[in-house]
Amino acid sequence: MAAVTAPEIVRLKRDAQMPNSALPVLVYRQPLSGDDLEKRIRKMFEANHWHGIWRNGIYDYHHFHSNAHEVLGIAHGTVEVKLGGDSGETLTLAAGDVVVLPAGTGHCRLSDGRGLVVMG
Repeated sequence: MAAVTAPEIVRLKRDAQMPNSALPVLVYRQPLSGDDLEKRIRKMFEANHWHGIWRNGIYDYHHFHSNAHEVLGIAHGTVEVKLGGDSGETLTLAAGDVVVLPAGTGHCRLSDGRGLVVMG
């Protein structure tokens, strides 16, 4: 695992679609690198006792989880996501990036690069 630097902090306001959260979104750029990122992400999630690990992508419509925080690890590819609803922030994420979404944070996949794999 690479040395973890301070995360980017994204603060979102409530909008007509999404409640969002007073807590910030935390974006860690490349805290994981090397071969077999899926295994590294799973190991990191398990070490932090984050259960219910899944492997897939990000839905292409705005949605949020009302009572659960979500951590997304990009295992392969790139993805452009919209956080916070239509009036929110757009981020580009790449393999090795990790994003912490507080409960209520809207998110939506706008586009993705070939071979996108997200673990959450």
